[in-house]
Amino acid sequence: MSNSLRIAVITGASSGIGGEFVRQIDCEEHYDEIWVIARRKDRLEALQETVQTMLRVMPLDLTDKDAIKQYGAALAETRPVIGLLINAAGFGKIGKTEDMSLEECDNMIDLNCRAAIDMTQASLPYMDTGSRIMEICSTAAFQPFQYLNIYAATKAFLLRYSRALRWELIPRGIIVTAVCPYWVKDTEFIGTAKKTKDSSYIKSFPLSSKMKSVVAISLHDSRMGCAVSTPSPVSTLHRFFGKVFPDSALMSIWEGLRRV
Repeated sequence: MSNSLRIAVITGASSGIGGEFVRQIDCEEHYDEIWVIARRKDRLEALQETVQTMLRVMPLDLTDKDAIKQYGAALAETRPVIGLLINAAGFGKIGKTEDMSLEECDNMIDLNCRAAIDMTQASLPYMDTGSRIMEICSTAAFQPFQYLNIYAATKAFLLRYSRALRWELIPRGIIVTAVCPYWVKDTEFIGTAKKTKDSSYIKSFPLSSKMKSVVAISLHDSRMGCAVSTPSPVSTLHRFFGKVFPDSALMSIWEGLRRV
């Protein structure tokens, strides 16, 4: 596969962390093309004006299983080498689980879990020694979170999946990194998460990170071959506390913090 088109693939690329990954990869790593995937075609097309690497725009809704089939067909036609896969698509909702619609619950699970796995499964046949996978998880993966319940559970799932997949892919020389950032304040995530019946269960988002630093640190960690990237002091501390304190203690602490 050494003579094939070498590409990076990024989901959730129309905004936020996904878009920032595109910009930083364009500056720091060399690929023949970057395949950008998200629902909003206009946003994806606008990205081309900010980068020099050729983008292949794929306006797909990854909660729809047919989107994975379209992605797979594009891979089969082009036969590229995927040097980097970043599954950055995802969203969360704040509030009581009982107040969430069935559609909101299903979409969180579909996008945060199934779509990430489907994208990974479809991509693996096109990856080679030295290829990298970055699954964008969250510090929410380190403990149960009341009033962010389903989102945290999906990220815990993705973290466990990533850690196990890493071991499975060692013989192929493919690196898997689970990226676990804390709140990122300059993306659409918090605004989307608050669009529920009652988002007042989380009063504020103190010590939030910025997407540029989160992306820069996590890319560095991926290149270094880290199993888990915690791209801020808060996320690193959270991972430590998640290992040494029981879930009940962490949930009690969160009960106080969410009211601040």
